[in-house]
Amino acid sequence: MIERYSREVMTKLWSPENRYLKWLEVELWACKAWERKGKIPKASLARIIKRARFDVAEIDKIEKVVKHDVIAFLTSVAEFVGPDSRFIHMGLTSSDVLDTAFGALLKESSEVIIEDIKNLMKALKKRAKEHKNTVMMGRSHGIHAEPTTFGLKLAMFYDEAKRNLERMKRAKEVISYGKLSGAVGTFSNIDPSIEKYVLKNMGLKAEGAATQVVHRDRHAEFFSTLAIVASSIEKIAVEVRHLQRTEVLEVEEPFTKGQKGSSAMPHKRNPILSENLTGLARLVRGHAVSAQENVALWHERDISHSSVERVIGPDATTLVDFMLVRLTKMIEGLVVYPENMRANMDKLGGLVFSQRVLLKLVDKGITREEGYKLVQRSAMNVWKGKGDFLELLKKDKAVVEKLSEKELVSCFDLKPYLKNVDYIFKRIFK
Repeated sequence: MIERYSREVMTKLWSPENRYLKWLEVELWACKAWERKGKIPKASLARIIKRARFDVAEIDKIEKVVKHDVIAFLTSVAEFVGPDSRFIHMGLTSSDVLDTAFGALLKESSEVIIEDIKNLMKALKKRAKEHKNTVMMGRSHGIHAEPTTFGLKLAMFYDEAKRNLERMKRAKEVISYGKLSGAVGTFSNIDPSIEKYVLKNMGLKAEGAATQVVHRDRHAEFFSTLAIVASSIEKIAVEVRHLQRTEVLEVEEPFTKGQKGSSAMPHKRNPILSENLTGLARLVRGHAVSAQENVALWHERDISHSSVERVIGPDATTLVDFMLVRLTKMIEGLVVYPENMRANMDKLGGLVFSQRVLLKLVDKGITREEGYKLVQRSAMNVWKGKGDFLELLKKDKAVVEKLSEKELVSCFDLKPYLKNVDYIFKRIFK
């Protein structure tokens, strides 16, 4: 239900109806500002506010003829308003309406995404604390390294989500700009006070020195932030995909009643949610590139950015919203197999404790290079299937000359790997 609700909110936000409502909002605030300066009679403003509306189907019909969306919109509004429509769009250029409305829509969409990130953080925090001391294998290069905990892994994801929350808050501020400074941004036919009044009432700021458009480096930063968020989502998704592999099976996506994994193989339980998120992240990153391509426009403006933004505005924000909600539900329902984690950790016959043996030898006064050779000698035999690591070390005269059996056994204790988990948790969840 959360996933469906979230999609409906973002879909409605970017609907043609809502887009035109935002345009109309800009126009009506401008009319109110002009009335305050005595340029529109109070009676005319009252009639404009009362009658102003539009017909989406009619706008589409008009646009097919005039080949201009804002003119089609204004024509539709004028049909409802009547003679007083001569006061609408006074001193404005199309981009004043388009860019200000676009800024407002991106601001609102960022607010949805900010809430999505907060919800993801709650889910990650809950599961991290649940599995704070669930020991598992840490891997580097996909190979067993040293023990860690599943809770730590989730806590790290939480920490990254926290950074994404701050990024999105900054992106919201960067994109919450508009302009009502007329053609090429010189205020030649509109008073700066009109812009100030409209933007204040729409919760936006004024571009310091606009051309005919708001500068697109703002949009590039906004969509680049969405790309980073999507990449962080993919990071978690890839981890789940790896951990769900049959040979690993340490965690598993929720598999609901009636779900089927394959049209051919009834036994399959595939990480389809994670794979879906991985693919969508690629799309969002592509949209960030498109936004960066929009930064360089000809002189005071061209419209090469317009067609791009009609796609990436709704698509990127809706995709990231969808991805965050889907990931949150996946984390909440993630199945964890602690027994498999322990079994996998034991597969290498104790090799994962090699560094502790090395450090213990160094403590006894030998060089690191010499200690490394001694430990690696037994370790490589374990890799070849020639025995258990601890037992081989016990039989190595050069090792036992330095370490007693008790000292060797102490190197194979899990407690040192857990002793600072609380410290890390306090740093992350302070």
